[in-house]
Amino acid sequence: MAELPVSMKKILLQAADVAKFVGKTLSYFVKPPFEVKEILKQCFAVGYRSLFLIGFTSFIAGVVFTRQSRPSLASFGAESWLPSLVSQAVVRALGPLITALICAGKLGSNISAELGSMRVSEQIDAMEVSGVRPFSYLVSSRVIATTVMLPILVIYADLIALFGSYVTVNSINGSSLSLFINEALGSITYLDIFSSIIKAILFGYAIGVIGCYTGYYATGGTMGVGKAANSAVVTSMLSIFIIELIVLQFVTFLRQG
Repeated sequence: MAELPVSMKKILLQAADVAKFVGKTLSYFVKPPFEVKEILKQCFAVGYRSLFLIGFTSFIAGVVFTRQSRPSLASFGAESWLPSLVSQAVVRALGPLITALICAGKLGSNISAELGSMRVSEQIDAMEVSGVRPFSYLVSSRVIATTVMLPILVIYADLIALFGSYVTVNSINGSSLSLFINEALGSITYLDIFSSIIKAILFGYAIGVIGCYTGYYATGGTMGVGKAANSAVVTSMLSIFIIELIVLQFVTFLRQG
């Protein structure tokens, strides 16, 4: 029986390492003791420090999407459907994707670079020798923080994007806030909200795991840290679109059923 090529062996070993890393992070979700102070610190870093960038981007996205959609609806005499269209697009896809992509670029690279710097400077090795649990303190706390905070940031992004849409609609036809809210919320189902939250949780977990994995096992000095941060961003963004596609197929199946 022919042996596997060396490149294939490397891919399989890498996949095994990733699976082992993912399983270890999941076990530390329920394995005490928990690093509560570090988790809260990382939640603050993930959440508060991302508010302005996510809020600004979401507001612009709401304005742009509303202005781009209005002419098409107006050509069919369905301009009154604009709040419903925007709210469905924002809650189902636009809000989660904007938030996840921003966090992948901002948080994924930061986590990877931070852990990578600690790895190449042998700080993690020193923690292991001194009896400190570096995986729980450094990895699990960050993964928990991204997993918990992404749904909150997605809700925040949805609200800001809808506010941007309302400002645009109000400037065009003077529509009242109460009318806009009634039309926007009337078209959103519980399935839309549930799927959006599930996607946010999966996005947050993927960003945290990928950022921690690339940084925790970084090698090659400062150049290795840079490569790890770049790999974290690219891989996180790719995983976001894969998760989006999988969840979309599942939700579509539920709607049709």
